[in-house]
Order: sequence, then C-alpha cells, then structure tokens
Amino acid sequence: MKVGVFDSGIGGLSVVKSLLEHQLFEEIIYYGDTARVPYGVKDKNTILRYSLDALEFFKNFDIDLLIVACNTVSAYALEEMREAAPFEVVGVVEAGALACKNAMNNTQSNILILGTKATVNSKAYENLLSSYAYENVSALATSLFVPIVEEELYESEVLQSTMRHYFKDIQTPDAIILGCTHFPLISAQISAYFDDKSKLIHSGEAIVEYLESKIKFAKKFPEPKLKFFASENPDALKAVAKKWLNL
Repeated sequence: MKVGVFDSGIGGLSVVKSLLEHQLFEEIIYYGDTARVPYGVKDKNTILRYSLDALEFFKNFDIDLLIVACNTVSAYALEEMREAAPFEVVGVVEAGALACKNAMNNTQSNILILGTKATVNSKAYENLLSSYAYENVSALATSLFVPIVEEELYESEVLQSTMRHYFKDIQTPDAIILGCTHFPLISAQISAYFDDKSKLIHSGEAIVEYLESKIKFAKKFPEPKLKFFASENPDALKAVAKKWLNL
C-alpha cells in the first residue's frame, strides 16, 4: 500500500515518523510546500488553493491514500480535496479529536488545543470535541512555534521565551492537543513547561490510531520506500528528514 503525506512544510515529518514506527505502508511519498509555509496565517481561499495545488502533485503518483498532515488544511480544505481526489484523503483533525476521546474518558477534562491562527479560528477541534460531549475545551493560537521548529530551535531561549509568552495565563490542562504537526518536535519542552502533568496528543500517533481503526493492514513493512519532495529547497527537507527520522 502506497501513501502520500502532505504538509505545509517540514512538520508533517512527525507523522511520517509515526508511520515508520508502526510499519504500515510499503511506500511513503512526502510533499512539503516549503515555499509557502506557514499556511496558518493565510486566509481560507489561499489555503484552499494551495491545498488543491498539492493534490495535483500527488496525482502524479499511484497512491492509495493521502494523509493531510497539516491541521490547517484539514480544518479548511479537506472536503474539497476529497471531492477532487481519485484516492482516499484523510486529515489529522478528525484523527486528533478521536484520539483525545479515546485517551480522556472524563468529558469534564480540561482540554487545551494548540494550533495556528487559522486552525484555532476554524473551531474544527472544538466542534468535534463538543460532539463527543466535552465541555471544558479551550484553544490557543501559538503560530510562532512553527518558524521555531522550521529553524530547529528546539533547545533555544527563543522557544522558552515564546512558551512563557503564550502560557503565562494558562492553568495546567488535563490534556493538550498538539494541533499542528510541527508541535510534536517540541513536545518534550511543552510537556516540561507544564511539569509533565498534561496528556499530550499529537497528529502522528493519532493518525496511526485512526487508520488502524479503519483499515485492516495485512502485513508490516519494516523497510518502506521513502520519497521526499518540496516546493522549495528539497535538499534541505531531505536533510531534516534524515536527521529527524534517523535514516
């Protein structure tokens, strides 16, 4: 089974990492729109146009499934992509909300969603969690985390200062949904900020859980074929992929 993974930049590699760990696919084709990252500060029409452009890219490959790793695209353009695609398209928002439901049995749990401005403004996570009867859900736009991850500033004072800026008025939540595929790369730092007391839910593990609930995978693929593409500077993307994925 061949899968495509689409993200606005390099953050979707966190989803690829989970796919590799669970050995679900024979071939993985990754495309990051690095020339136009970040999507999370753009308007809906622009997000939709960029997403359909990416869909055209994947039509050049004989894939069975496309994973939209970008939460912003999943919130704004998933239905349009599904209508235009000759293959199945799944997004990380639905998977993330379902993973939260499976992890947090108490519907009174205090759940914090972190995402880009566009994802937060869409209220996609809140609407899904509300349908699961969760009542104490809040969302916080933390868009500055995206360029911090893109620049690989994981252990920097810049990240620490940014977390203090965003979280200074936030009480420790029961669960944190990392509503951007860039954020798992700084999950250890976010967890440490809240003294490791919050359950973290991120897109990679969520999408694996979601796929395994929908698809019967007949076998494992310990050494899948990997192809990486980017709209700008693909060599830089491949270098990051090699580092993050231990290739």
